[in-house]
Amino acid sequence: MENNLQTKQANQLVFIGLLLFLIGLMIGFFVPYMTNSRMALSAHLEGVMNGMFLMILGLIWGRLALSPTLLTITFWLAVYGTFANITAVLLAAITGFGKMMPIAGGKEGAGIAESIISFLLVSLGLCMVTVCIIILSGFYKHMNQTGNR
Repeated sequence: MENNLQTKQANQLVFIGLLLFLIGLMIGFFVPYMTNSRMALSAHLEGVMNGMFLMILGLIWGRLALSPTLLTITFWLAVYGTFANITAVLLAAITGFGKMMPIAGGKEGAGIAESIISFLLVSLGLCMVTVCIIILSGFYKHMNQTGNR
């Protein structure tokens, strides 16, 4: 059964997801004005898709059979991962850097911007894989507890 922490986090995930969705939409207005417009389009899509991910996660949050500690860790990893994603891609769109994203036209840059982009991309990848594994585990436990497997 859903507890107060789960309910609060579920509502926060939906709200934060809506906010991220809005940010993604707003980035869409500035795509033609970015240094790398292809990367800006990616930032727009990342915001929209990650916003939807957080909203959907909020909707299923009450169906996760996880400890309060694991719920909190997963919550913050999901929020960090989604915002790190849009931040990395938006920074790449503004600077034109992003050697880890060559398909979107990212060029190897020098200095702190390239380091920040690379760090965000690696860390968000690890976060989101971890989030998905924990969510799958928690949902599987929920299915076993309710007999709906």
